[in-house]
Amino acid sequence: MRLDHTFTVPAAPDDAWKLFHDLGRVAPCMPGAVLDTLDGDTFTGRVKVKVGAVQMSYRGEGTVARDEGARTMRLDLSGSETRGAGTASATVTAELVADPAGTRVRVRTDLDITGRPAQFGRGIMAEVGDRIVGQFADRLAELMSGPQMESAAPAAPTEPEAVDLGAAALPVLLKKAAVPAAAALAAVILVGVIGRRRRAAR
Repeated sequence: MRLDHTFTVPAAPDDAWKLFHDLGRVAPCMPGAVLDTLDGDTFTGRVKVKVGAVQMSYRGEGTVARDEGARTMRLDLSGSETRGAGTASATVTAELVADPAGTRVRVRTDLDITGRPAQFGRGIMAEVGDRIVGQFADRLAELMSGPQMESAAPAAPTEPEAVDLGAAALPVLLKKAAVPAAAALAAVILVGVIGRRRRAAR
């Protein structure tokens, strides 16, 4: 499935593009993710997500390619569940363009996912993506507004903090369930009314 997102960061395009070269600083801004190793344009990492009481951890790897003239970067990612049969692969393309507020980042994600998250479908995945990208953009903006530090190698691997997809998906699940729920409620009310009439007739 394809997902499209856009967000703005408070920095000139040249400064934003320079930061996007530094995966060691950008990766921690992604909710639920931990960068384990970084070797040039190749990296490994982990992502942890949860949906209600169900928690899933993915371990994967990726490569990054950049087009300096167009200020675009492409991430090729692949991973698999550490305790399950689910897999995920994605090609993420980010384009940076000038914006009155700083730099607008357009992100296109071509996602292929199997296992438990695949049951959500495109609508819910898009809603989840919107919220995660929103958190990522907020953290990135905070990073760019703070002191500019030199790049550092990834710290000793730590356990990622799970990003709660259930909280993000719940509004969409409720919307999708609204019609069936209304029908069920109507049926319950109808049965109750009929029952009361029968008892009154006796």
